[in-house]
Amino acid sequence: MFSKILIANRGEIACRVIKTARKMGILTVAVYSDADRDALHVSMADEAVHIGASPSRESYLHIPKVIEAALQTGAEAIHPGYGFLSENAAFCRACEDNKLTFIGPPIAAIEAMGSKSAAKTIMGKANVPLVPGYHGTDQNTEILKQHADAMGYPVLLKAAAGGGGKGMRQVWSAEAFDDALIAAKRESINAFNDDIMLIEKYLIAPRHVEIQVFCDNHDNAVYLAERDCSIQRRHQKVIEEAPAPGVSASLRQKMGETAIKAAQAIDYRGAGTVEFLLDSDGSFYFMEMNTRLQVEHPVTEMITGQDLVEWQLRVAANELLPLTQSDIKIDGHAFEARIYAEDPANDFLPVTGILSHLQIPLENRHVRVDSGVRQGNEVSVYYDPMIAKLIVWDEDRDKALGRLCKALSEYRISGMTTNIEFLYNLSSSAPFAAAELDTGFIEKHHDKIFHSREKDVKQQLPIAALWLVLQQQQTAEYNSAHSVDTSSPWHLTSSWRINEAHNQHFSIDLQDQVFDVQIEKISNNRYQKSATGPNNSHYRICYGETVVEASGYIIGDQLHSEVKGYRSQASVSEHDGMYTLFTLACAVQFTVIKPDLGDTTIGADANALVAPMNGTIIELLVKPGDVVEQGQALIVMEAMKMEHTIRAPIKGSVSEFYYQPGDLVDGGVDLLAFEGEQL
Repeated sequence: MFSKILIANRGEIACRVIKTARKMGILTVAVYSDADRDALHVSMADEAVHIGASPSRESYLHIPKVIEAALQTGAEAIHPGYGFLSENAAFCRACEDNKLTFIGPPIAAIEAMGSKSAAKTIMGKANVPLVPGYHGTDQNTEILKQHADAMGYPVLLKAAAGGGGKGMRQVWSAEAFDDALIAAKRESINAFNDDIMLIEKYLIAPRHVEIQVFCDNHDNAVYLAERDCSIQRRHQKVIEEAPAPGVSASLRQKMGETAIKAAQAIDYRGAGTVEFLLDSDGSFYFMEMNTRLQVEHPVTEMITGQDLVEWQLRVAANELLPLTQSDIKIDGHAFEARIYAEDPANDFLPVTGILSHLQIPLENRHVRVDSGVRQGNEVSVYYDPMIAKLIVWDEDRDKALGRLCKALSEYRISGMTTNIEFLYNLSSSAPFAAAELDTGFIEKHHDKIFHSREKDVKQQLPIAALWLVLQQQQTAEYNSAHSVDTSSPWHLTSSWRINEAHNQHFSIDLQDQVFDVQIEKISNNRYQKSATGPNNSHYRICYGETVVEASGYIIGDQLHSEVKGYRSQASVSEHDGMYTLFTLACAVQFTVIKPDLGDTTIGADANALVAPMNGTIIELLVKPGDVVEQGQALIVMEAMKMEHTIRAPIKGSVSEFYYQPGDLVDGGVDLLAFEGEQL
């Protein structure tokens, strides 16, 4: 076994590998960029080497710097994690040339699967079932379109060198083909420096089911069950689970044996994942093989009781696989939810910021959090916006899903927008509980996930109002206790007024509905402080024609409430004036609308379009002076591995671009001047 390894990665996966290496008594070396000087993986490792500037091409993707760090520290092997150099044959070759063990598959296997079109050819020869499509080398636009027309729409354009949804476009008609091809090629060039495309028939409602395989250097190969990864946005996974619901033992065996056949066709070694599209009739088709450890590997670990990183290290050290196929058992059910710094309400655009407050659920045998960040760290524009992976396990799917919802309701992040509320609403939705899974789940059940249902509003508004008044009371009591004049009337919390009811007024925007709420504090006779518990404050809450009585108290961010005789607990997270209220029923957002004091200022030019995030300008699609139609693409920018297109809000013309391709821009800056057509 190795005595020291270098981890050629960052964030969550670097921390994950360090934990297993430490358990096995192996020393670890971290590498880091300027942006990651204070990162968690740097402090966890036994040694750390600075390898360059923040952009990944100058640090984590710079092969000579990574190799030099390994040689400098005396590492014997390199674990590439996932992403970055994990599937880079040139990096694997550089390791071999410098007598460093690459903890992954052989060069030939990486090269074989590195091109999606070449992989399809290899799998076809191995009798692995394929989705109908064109995987040829002739990339003439007319040839590609002819194949798409012959297949019939919809079709899926995919970058041959792609992954993670980059260089991928659904095309629903012949008229949309040319524009989609241009966009897919451009994104593929930016992400992979390669614009070769393949075309596949787009299955309308398939499931994305993948098989974890492992092969050693002694002709042994096993599969470790399957994972369902159907819940996706932008072709990227959001929630994964294992085993896949509804997959019978016979289908699992058939898919598993097919996956091993695929791995053996390229003489595979180490951890790999064979991804399939599973149709409703039980037919399955090879999509691709990832020649690395997957982001979602923890759900497989949770149901098998195995440490897959340890398996990787043992196979790379030329040991036998720890188990045979008959030894591998499935126990219970597991989910993984990816916590991202992104705005689901704004097309899942990534965001940046400081993790000013970070509180994770309590970890135990049922709940695991894999993360590479700490409170106070920055989510920067340079890397993927994933903050952490929340993994839960229990003896069956229903119980595991309950664990997931509870853990999400306990996850607290302030300082930036995250997808936690979205994940909570998705996980607690009826279709997800019923395992009605396919790759279009989010779009199909949009209203159930991004909901502002009247029922939710009526149930949660009194709780939100109670939180606000209790929080205000807490603040006033704190200020009074720390004031030189503790009896000052400015510290009163009773809303006292001369000859008027003791009311407080809030204008609350809850799920895009505005409510004028009156709150009156009333007698506490029924809610006196107990010998052991805190004091309940009792209020009458009025909005519209509705009047309810509510009482409660706050401890930390937990609200203990009683509304119309129903007692419950809720928690509230606040960032930049936006509150998220988590209850057992749902998660909702609300704000308090400030009174208009006449000091509102006029913002930027209404005709200017702004950058939705920090990023890099990729391409200008029109020229100054061009007349454009509503919805026409004007400018393309890229940030955090995602491409975003700015479109014309109405018919008009672009009078000036403020930035050129290659320029870095900050989120919120004006990108161009736009003049709308006068009606």
